[in-house]
Amino acid sequence: AKLALQGYRVGIVDLTNGEPTPGCDFPETRIAEAHAAAKCLGIAKRIVLDLPNRMLFDSFEARVALAREFRIYRPRLVIGLGGKTPMASPDHWQAMQITDAAVFYSRLCKWDQYFGDLPVHVIERQIYYSLSFEANWSGTDRFQFVSDISETLQQKVDAIRCYQTQFPPAKAHIFERVQSMALVNGAAAGFEAGEVLTSTRAIGSRDVMQTVLGS
Repeated sequence: AKLALQGYRVGIVDLTNGEPTPGCDFPETRIAEAHAAAKCLGIAKRIVLDLPNRMLFDSFEARVALAREFRIYRPRLVIGLGGKTPMASPDHWQAMQITDAAVFYSRLCKWDQYFGDLPVHVIERQIYYSLSFEANWSGTDRFQFVSDISETLQQKVDAIRCYQTQFPPAKAHIFERVQSMALVNGAAAGFEAGEVLTSTRAIGSRDVMQTVLGS
């Protein structure tokens, strides 16, 4: 939402349609919720791949499927899930590995048997976003930084609310938790609300004053 607000063209690729899950009877319902959330976020494109939920594995086929989307839409930056989520879906960890590989596959030449006429594409940077609550995602670890989402925190919460089958009234506490985490993360960096992100490489600065003090 923040990137879209700043004028960047943003897309989301879902590896699965999220089904089956409790509370939803049809995959079409989950897909409709995903597109409603995308509209709420103001993004330009949302794609749902046909990979299996609950049985998502870091396979060659999954890597190629995602890399094809990268070659088609040619993003400069890829933001994907980072880290394991113990006692939650193991698909999250598999998704991280698939994304890592797809970023690499996107730039490999001499692979027309898998990518056809799609030209190679070099993704400039990759960033992780963690779903976990562990202390190592504090915003102070190596290569971590806090993105200011003060203007778009409500949009984030509203987008989550679009998934009505996953967040019924009995799970209303999730919205408060999301807001609380954003407020804590933002306060650590002097923002009203923030998102902790992790770069796969060191983040450099050509203007220390701009980097440290902002505009």
